[in-house]
This record gives sequence, C-alpha cells and structure tokens, in this order.
Amino acid sequence: MSAVNSTMLELGTKAPKFSLTDTVTGKEVTLKDFRGNNALVVMFISNHCPYVKKIKKGLTEYAKDYLPKGVGMVAICSNDVENYPDDSPEKMREDAEKFGYPFPYLYDEDQEVAKAYRAACTPDIFLFDERHELVYRGQFDDSRPGNDEPVTGKDLREATDKVLNNESVPDENQKPSIGCNIKWKKGNEPDYFGV
Repeated sequence: MSAVNSTMLELGTKAPKFSLTDTVTGKEVTLKDFRGNNALVVMFISNHCPYVKKIKKGLTEYAKDYLPKGVGMVAICSNDVENYPDDSPEKMREDAEKFGYPFPYLYDEDQEVAKAYRAACTPDIFLFDERHELVYRGQFDDSRPGNDEPVTGKDLREATDKVLNNESVPDENQKPSIGCNIKWKKGNEPDYFGV
C-alpha cells in the first residue's frame, strides 16, 4: 500500500465548478447547489482505499454534526473503475447506503474535477468558506491504517469551527492528507502526479 500526500492547493483558491451525478439519487449536483452555505467541504474518497475505510464512520459523524450548522458537504470518487471495479458507481451507491452518507457521493468519470482541485489521494479534503474560497486543505485527523490514533476528525472539525466563528484558519497547522493515490486512467495522469 503506497501512500501519497495531498498537493496542498493554494489557500484562497476559488472552488472549481463541477456538475456530476450523485450515485445514490441519480441527480446532477453542481457547485451552485451549495450557494448560501456557511462553508463547503469537498472531499475525494473511494470505496476500497484503507485510508478512507478507516474514517468512513467518522465522515458520517462529522456530516451529522455540521450539516445542521449550514456546512455543505460532497464526496467525489474519481478512480478508474475499469481497473478498480470496487469503485464503480454501483459500488459507490452501496457504500453510501451502508455507511449512511448524508451527503452526495458523486462519480467523476472523466477525472476532470479531480484535476481541477489538484486532488492526489483518497481521502483528499478541501474546506471552503461561504464565498467558496479555500481556507483549509489536508487531513481529517491523525488516524491512519495501522496506527492506534482514534478517528476524531479533529483537524477538519477545528478548521470548520473557525470558519463558522468567522475566524481565520492558520496555514501552519494544516497537515497534508495522506492516502492511496487517485487511480488515474492510463494516459490521463495530471502533471502533478508522482511529483
């Protein structure tokens, strides 16, 4: 299991637009659907990655705590499903239902949304403020497969609380996420892959 770090997209970056299908409802979900939220979490996850598997329940708990506070949340899978069929839209729907995701789980078939966000790994987490400007990117918490750290969502929770309290999120406290690399289709790897 080789681990890859997130690219740490520049803070202040405007959330790239997307229009993708929710694998549970079949509806199109766009960035515009999250206008009026106090904050927005965009995360790139997958079904089979051990790093994501460890925090799936924690993501659901985070969502249940923060969706009522006006935080929008969306998960996206951009993996090559031809070579990784466990990440197919059908399996994504099953996973979302199994873990009770209260947020849309979108399929990025052409991988263009992952590239727009410079997503590199699963999980790769981005927190935007109400203006959809990036204020936090990095890890959910310190838990990893094989370590005994509890899944708390501490890092993302602290950043979200600051946004909701109109406080700045310090850059120096932001640790890169680490996980399985996004499974790029052959020949579709972005310029930052493997850097």
